[in-house]
Amino acid sequence: MPDLHYENPELSALYELDNGWSADSDFYLALAGGPSTAAPKRILDLGCGTGLLADAYAALGHAVTAVDPAQAMLDVARRKPNGEKVEWVQSSAQAFRSDQRFDLIVMTGHAFQVLLEDDDILATFATMRKHLAPGGRIVFETRNPTIDWRNWWVDDIDLPLDGMIVRESRRFLSMENNRMSFELHYSFPDKVLVSASELLFLPRTAIEERLTASGLQVENVLGDWDGRPFDAAVSHEMIFTVPGD
Repeated sequence: MPDLHYENPELSALYELDNGWSADSDFYLALAGGPSTAAPKRILDLGCGTGLLADAYAALGHAVTAVDPAQAMLDVARRKPNGEKVEWVQSSAQAFRSDQRFDLIVMTGHAFQVLLEDDDILATFATMRKHLAPGGRIVFETRNPTIDWRNWWVDDIDLPLDGMIVRESRRFLSMENNRMSFELHYSFPDKVLVSASELLFLPRTAIEERLTASGLQVENVLGDWDGRPFDAAVSHEMIFTVPGD
């Protein structure tokens, strides 16, 4: 089940205030190329959230299918300027099935890290492989587990919404067996909502092993959105690109 900050409509309305357009969005948008009215790409966005990237792809004329398990996130996504051009599907990445094949499959926003069990990872990779068109590419990212994330994970931010201020407080709880537990506290003027979350921090070799077991091979691993190669000592990101046949 999605965490509370994905499935609660009040919290979904806040999501882009703290997760708006940034360098990772530019990176993923560039993968599709510019306006493509003559030959639009078929794009599958797994874990699309509130649809920020899917909407941007659609604005360039690409044919986009965007998938997310949280209805509240999709409700926000459908109201995007190009929302009517996108095929929105409520489903997990593991269970999604379509007759379509896609030129580009993305999983952004560190959505890969909510896949906590091997079965979920392998099922997601199976979805990607099944739906990848010949010559297409899969691209997704996850955080580098060698970084001491507990020192990056405590944060407070004020989010303006409909004339009020909601304070979001992120609290690290524990890191055990490559799993981080944390809470997000949302302080509204009249109440506090708490969303408990867990993320998986797999090392590069473990991810590559699971890709290989799924019949997929890594083309490249980048360490940042500017295209720098991955460096296990300093890179915060691991950005995987996987080609089709």
